[in-house]
Amino acid sequence: MKDAAFAKFVVLVNGLVPLALLCWDAWNHQLGTNPQEFAIRTTGMTALVFLMLTLAVTPVRKITGWNFLSNFRRLLGLFAFFYGCVHLFIYFGLYQSFSIGAVAADSLKRPFIFFGMTALLVMLPLAATSTNGIIKKMGAKRWKQLHKLVYVAGIAGVLHYFYLVKADERKPLAFAAVLAVLLGYRIAKGLSPAARPVAPARA
Repeated sequence: MKDAAFAKFVVLVNGLVPLALLCWDAWNHQLGTNPQEFAIRTTGMTALVFLMLTLAVTPVRKITGWNFLSNFRRLLGLFAFFYGCVHLFIYFGLYQSFSIGAVAADSLKRPFIFFGMTALLVMLPLAATSTNGIIKKMGAKRWKQLHKLVYVAGIAGVLHYFYLVKADERKPLAFAAVLAVLLGYRIAKGLSPAARPVAPARA
């Protein structure tokens, strides 16, 4: 893609659309009979979608040869973290009245809270090391090793959604299927002969 900066701007604007629509509906009192529930479900779903998109960038890029997609991976990951933080803020403020103790107790008592907190905590160092300066300080190899934790965040995020849903499990299972495909691709590439280091020839 010739103009990567413009493409990133387009992704940035579109990434903010879900939040803008949520705020607009809240302003116009169109969040339904349970606004808190609607807001927390919407932000959680959006975070999970961006997380899956982040994980999909590398497989799609390698399969299609569309190398320009690598320009958007960090931005998509940051959106996943951003919407995860908004999701947490709604839960922390509206459901737990900003009580850290209540959040900690809830995390130990309910699995979906535990996995949600795990996903966000795993994404925290990934978001904190997303700048070019930090990548340069860490070195590309160490940075790539650290950012493999995004798969852990993806698993925790899907489990968070699965344990949250009490009746219709089709949506969390759909996310689980997408994640399984992406993880399967990663594992298959790692086990392929081309991915194995070549032993130096003996003299």
